Amino acid sequence: MNILAIESSCDETAAAIVQDGTKILSNVVVSQIDIFKEYGGVIPEVAARSHLEAIMPVIHQAFSEANLTWNNIDAIAVTHTPGLLGSLLIGTLTARTLAILHNKPLYAVHHLKSHIYACWLGSSENAFPKFPLLALVISGGHTQIIYMKKHNNFKIIGTTRDDAVGECFDKVAKILGLPYPGGPSIAKAAENGNPEKYHLPHPKLDSPYDFSFSGLKTAVLRAVQKELKKPISFPSHELAPLLSKQQVADFAASFQKTAIDILLKNLQTALHNHPDIKSIVIAGGVSANTTLREEAFKVFSEEYKRSATRESLRDSRRITLEENALKVSFPERSFSGDNAAMVGAAAYYEIKSGIEPTNPYTLTLSPRSEIH
Repeated sequence: MNILAIESSCDETAAAIVQDGTKILSNVVVSQIDIFKEYGGVIPEVAARSHLEAIMPVIHQAFSEANLTWNNIDAIAVTHTPGLLGSLLIGTLTARTLAILHNKPLYAVHHLKSHIYACWLGSSENAFPKFPLLALVISGGHTQIIYMKKHNNFKIIGTTRDDAVGECFDKVAKILGLPYPGGPSIAKAAENGNPEKYHLPHPKLDSPYDFSFSGLKTAVLRAVQKELKKPISFPSHELAPLLSKQQVADFAASFQKTAIDILLKNLQTALHNHPDIKSIVIAGGVSANTTLREEAFKVFSEEYKRSATRESLRDSRRITLEENALKVSFPERSFSGDNAAMVGAAAYYEIKSGIEPTNPYTLTLSPRSEIH
């Protein structure tokens, strides 16, 4: 089964053709990161206009790279929630129009489903995550722990009360004068830093699985002000020029360590309270972080000490380690961020699960919607 997939939920315009949920025939992504580096974040109206310019050329390129025509396409999949309203509008309108013109079934896919199913891309069946599983989905807009008993069966057991972890990375990077996007910038700066230099707090919540990152962001700000002997009224945007390169590295490393500790502590608690779990899946843009991958395998798999090296964690290969039937899976780095191949994978398993296609004439947008 060949699925044309379209993704435009934020600032990547993407199209892919995926066969049977795992084999990628083409995967084209046009990123707007260079546009938004100047602004330090995504501007929704600019993102939507950029999608409008890129969407059809991206789809044509996907067909060209796959060397296929519309006669070879069995279904169309598109991200319809959650995301930026204008960005989603471009992708869904395009997918609806193509579904009608070419008489193809249309599948509207939840963005977080797609991130989870990125771990099925490029894999053989024996390497797939096993059910039941816990999925930690971490990105600029989401931080959730999801319990999956089987395909297309989702139960959110933990979520963020405020900022998503990726958003927190962006905001801390801005405090430190590091470029957007914050995740890669902080990870790079942290390589030369001391993660034990500054001790930052963990949130105290009434739920053992929920997250809160707004306090961590504020804690970094106060720590920087204290280090520079500035009052709390001192403007945050004026702090970065006063920091030395080593101070920036130490703050980046300390923040990154704390954020990762928070993520893995909650995931570990969820694992202990769900003894039926056979797999851990960590996906979303923040899952590309090398330190997170290293620490996750240390926490969840003793095989890490024998099988994984720092070098293997830095390459682009998908990683899965096993110990006592517990699989720890990350997607390939190229599939950690937003892309259309993961949308095609998620749609395939919707079809296999018996989910009916969406009526292209009545599909509506939902910028904020829980996974179900």
